[in-house]
Amino acid sequence: MAFRDQQKYLESLRKYERKFTREETEMYKMFQKMHKDEEDFDSVSFKKLKDLYDKYYVPADRTKLDNLFKKKDEQ
Repeated sequence: MAFRDQQKYLESLRKYERKFTREETEMYKMFQKMHKDEEDFDSVSFKKLKDLYDKYYVPADRTKLDNLFKKKDEQ
């Protein structure tokens, strides 16, 4: 598990930290401490982090933005 991947997941989850349950908050804080100590996550820890990321991260819908930037001829 790449150090950059775990950094990306931890930074993305920072926005959703207040939505976590108590157990998820404790797990997230443990992940932050491990990352701060520059430890690479083992496969189990990385899977838990990825599951947490998949649960809370919702990608932006870009189709709405495409409609804003169309030329008037195309509409």
